Amino acid sequence: MKISIITAVYNRATTLTNSIDSVQSQSYGNTEHVLVDGASSDGSVELIQERLRSQDLFVSERDKGIYDALNKGLKMATGDVIGLVHSDDYLADSHVLRDVAHALSQPGVDGVYGDLQYVSKDDTSKVIRHWESGEYHISKLKRGWMPPHPTLFLKREVIEQWGGYDTNLRIAADYDAMLRYLQKGKIQLAYVPRVLVKMRVGGESNQSLKKIIQKSREDIVALRNNGVGGFGTLIFKNLSKVKQFF
Repeated sequence: MKISIITAVYNRATTLTNSIDSVQSQSYGNTEHVLVDGASSDGSVELIQERLRSQDLFVSERDKGIYDALNKGLKMATGDVIGLVHSDDYLADSHVLRDVAHALSQPGVDGVYGDLQYVSKDDTSKVIRHWESGEYHISKLKRGWMPPHPTLFLKREVIEQWGGYDTNLRIAADYDAMLRYLQKGKIQLAYVPRVLVKMRVGGESNQSLKKIIQKSREDIVALRNNGVGGFGTLIFKNLSKVKQFF
């Protein structure tokens, strides 16, 4: 089972080494790292070129945003399983992909997810939020549940059948895609009950009040597009985050 990890990059030289190291240090050997750079000018391109392994894939060109870059990565990837490691994030330890591969080897499993930790941008040993996902059931979607997107690993046939990211959505295309896979595709997920990914705080969706409002509007579009719910589901989704801080 070959696992492809996709990383979209734009001017992230200060954090990218950590992301690359976390992929290259995995005890599970059958991997490729697909790095899609948006024509960075801060040294990210040179850093990637220095660290690229023979099995890895790399392109640097202008794109239309992160979801456009991720869609490029999906087309480039050759693995049986697709996962993401954003350029500010990293796999929690060297056995993450080993555990993912084991879970995905079980009969009937289409995807795997786990827990996520948000860490301080300046001190990654400091945990800001701990997202304990819990077991999945499709009924939870209407109550605002979703797996942490950075921890989600999917068999490639799921993406081939149900598509990648809708680039008309600038912030919530990941939520839309997950709802599509789960609600429309009825895929089967397995939960790995431990932290799989660590994410530095300061993501695109929570940089400002304007971004938060835009995210909420796009979440409503995603919910309605996939027949999951509306404002009530969005309220439950946001309230569920509160416990992650304690």
